[in-house]
Amino acid sequence: MQPVPPDPTVVHPMPEQPRVVLLKPLVTSPLIEVGEFSYYDDPDDPTAFETRNVLYHYGPEKLVIGRFCALGEGVRFLMNGANHRMDGPSTFPFPIMGGSWAGHVDLITGLPGRGDTVVGHDVWLGYRSTVMPGVRIGHGAIVASGAVVVDDVPDYGIVGGNPARLIRRRYDDADVDRLLALAWWDWPLPHLTAHLRKIMSGSIDDLEAAASALPEQTP
Repeated sequence: MQPVPPDPTVVHPMPEQPRVVLLKPLVTSPLIEVGEFSYYDDPDDPTAFETRNVLYHYGPEKLVIGRFCALGEGVRFLMNGANHRMDGPSTFPFPIMGGSWAGHVDLITGLPGRGDTVVGHDVWLGYRSTVMPGVRIGHGAIVASGAVVVDDVPDYGIVGGNPARLIRRRYDDADVDRLLALAWWDWPLPHLTAHLRKIMSGSIDDLEAAASALPEQTP
């Protein structure tokens, strides 16, 4: 009998732990894309992720989160709508207060941004970490609890602090290239399930051996 992998379409993968939600079946905004099995853990209201954890999402920039990402309680994504002008004496957004000030709305529209915020596959975002607008976090990266990520994070990098700084790489450059080439997160779910122990605790050699047994892709 073939092992049955979990269902990526359920909101609560652990019914006895309602604090854990899968984000892909939960989000509704067309500006938020989340891969299968990425989850958020919060004892308060994890189902409010779109409004409580993705902030100032007024513009066209997207938040893209890959597959198999783990988001700890209180993770926040600040989007480009949080921007204020900084090229004049005051940063205060007067036009949003209304009245005759609203006639100067051009002063706060079209502010420069850094584009989409992108989180790769298999990323662990620690408790109450904050990701600033337009940041790219590479595959396999780890963001420490409380970190404020203001710059891009390399694949398999570990960052921490405010502002977050690279603490170390989980693998050297050659091994990172091997892992990216394997891209286990894209394996068919039955094959991934069969090699779960190698993915969690095996070596890169083990993963390469497992990859060699991948079923042929039909054109």
